[in-house]
Amino acid sequence: MKQYLLLPLACFALCGCQEQPAKETPFKMIEQVDFSHVKITDNFWSPRLKSHVTTTLPVCIDQIENQTGRIRNFENAAKGEGEHSGIFFDDSDVYKALEGMAYSLINNPDPELEKKADEWIDKFAAAQQPDGYINTFYTLTGLDKRWHNMDKHEMYCAGHMIEAGVAYYQATGKRKLLDVCIRMADHMMSLFGPDKRHWVPRHEEIELALVKLYQVTNENKYLDFANWLIEERGHGHGTMGGEGNWDPFYYQDEKPVREMTDIAGHAVRCMYLYCGMADVAALKKDTGYVEALNRLWDDVVYRNMYITGGIGSSRHNEGFTEDYDLPNLDAYCETCASVGMVFWNQRMNQFTGDAKYINVLERSMYNGALAGTSLAGDRFFYVNPLESKGDHHRQAWYGCACCPSQISRFLPSIGNYIYGTSHDAIWINLYIGNKAAFKVDGKEIELHQETNYPWDGAVKLTISTSSPVQKEMRLRIPDWCKQYTLSVNGTETKAPIEKGYAVLNGNWKEGDIIVLNMAMPVEIVAADPRVKGNIGKRAIQRGPLVYCMEETDNAKDFDKSAISPATSFNNRFDVSLLNGVVTIQANNGDQKLSLIPYYSWDNREAGKMKVWIDYKE
Repeated sequence: MKQYLLLPLACFALCGCQEQPAKETPFKMIEQVDFSHVKITDNFWSPRLKSHVTTTLPVCIDQIENQTGRIRNFENAAKGEGEHSGIFFDDSDVYKALEGMAYSLINNPDPELEKKADEWIDKFAAAQQPDGYINTFYTLTGLDKRWHNMDKHEMYCAGHMIEAGVAYYQATGKRKLLDVCIRMADHMMSLFGPDKRHWVPRHEEIELALVKLYQVTNENKYLDFANWLIEERGHGHGTMGGEGNWDPFYYQDEKPVREMTDIAGHAVRCMYLYCGMADVAALKKDTGYVEALNRLWDDVVYRNMYITGGIGSSRHNEGFTEDYDLPNLDAYCETCASVGMVFWNQRMNQFTGDAKYINVLERSMYNGALAGTSLAGDRFFYVNPLESKGDHHRQAWYGCACCPSQISRFLPSIGNYIYGTSHDAIWINLYIGNKAAFKVDGKEIELHQETNYPWDGAVKLTISTSSPVQKEMRLRIPDWCKQYTLSVNGTETKAPIEKGYAVLNGNWKEGDIIVLNMAMPVEIVAADPRVKGNIGKRAIQRGPLVYCMEETDNAKDFDKSAISPATSFNNRFDVSLLNGVVTIQANNGDQKLSLIPYYSWDNREAGKMKVWIDYKE
């Protein structure tokens, strides 16, 4: 079996790529096909979307309404009396859950869920102050203290409210929450901006949210305010408000963003900042931002990312320490950060047309992010280690519940990442069974994608259109794929590869069929030797999925298990195991090891787990 050397993690070494100096990126401007135009129909994601509706959202609603004081904080704020319960940023969890409700309503209309959302929005609106300010923590602990402490997440909470307001408006056409958001944004802009007060939000989020508000209102002032907030960083303004020790690296405030070269500090904060920078760069054609993002991306992916697409190795700062510091047992890998990697890499692909970003998106999505929720959809990981002694388990909720609410808004929107369109092409980025209908050059086109991915590499794409569409079809060839065939209407064809996409030129008409068959063997993956924790170890991957060993399948000599160059592998689909998975058996003489997809671990008996396995030369 061929072995591949990581740099330091699986994404690029598997396809033989080497780290390249950052280059200026042209603006391709690919427009993603919104998930409202995509109906997912496959056997992998469909059950997860169903459990999101039946289980995950009800769990979040119950926690917010009955188990914690999150919704009560809004009720008290509306009355102007009562205590604030929980953490000062707990409003954000309610907004993220509402965003998940909005996304669910788009493809799964539900009058009762919409009624519940309207009830929450009424409470938000009632809690808003006459000047537009809304934040239950300061409303209940002293409005005189607001806007004095950059650590208190006022703009972070406002950003999540804006994202929810935009999503709910797009889902239902109702603008009550959107108007609340506009009043809060205008309130902030009355205080901060050019020739006004400086402000550096110590938890980014408002920046990308303001771009969404700009896109739905067409008000340039919101885009300009997002840009201004990004430009505030690195000039010493962040020292003006906050408590405790101020670490500019932790808050991404050590230098102006255009000069940044290395990721540092809190992982989720970094992701949201980079998303905001990418959004502003795309809309303002800011090559300075793009150059910085290229440097940062190289640093993240080549030197600071786990094989699962997770980032942020340290529990101490929920983020980064030094390059290649990637412990397995103590890995932090916050679920929110993996979702952030999806958000950021989608944006990077959108203005470059480079498949390397979707390769990382896919890795983070299928491994780092998907592990964040149980197969039943009712329990959640905040931290995602790559090794466990048997004492790390998902929980029903957390005091700091950013990850459950993050998953609740991410899962129903995965259709966003499948397709894109540009002036010259239709982009097929992810292989997920679905039916999509959208316009290209004013013409209606439908794509029907059939596949058993990620278990199988065969993909069939059927085109339906009333009149021919003259476009390139660009199909991503994943970095894990070393062999594939491509056919159009039954005839095998060779297509040129551009930035990781197979490019098919054609005048596409009703009934045209494209078939992509990708070989999906088991791969042995080696880490960069500078990753000290993985010296003498290997990981197993098949297609986009990283695998792990659980003690429940390997009780005998779990700690002594090993693979070698002589190890052979078998894989089979087990419909009765973990809602149906392809398992891998490693045959090592008398020793047989059983491996399951990493995302599915900790769904059975408690026990040890590891991704990186001892390797005997």
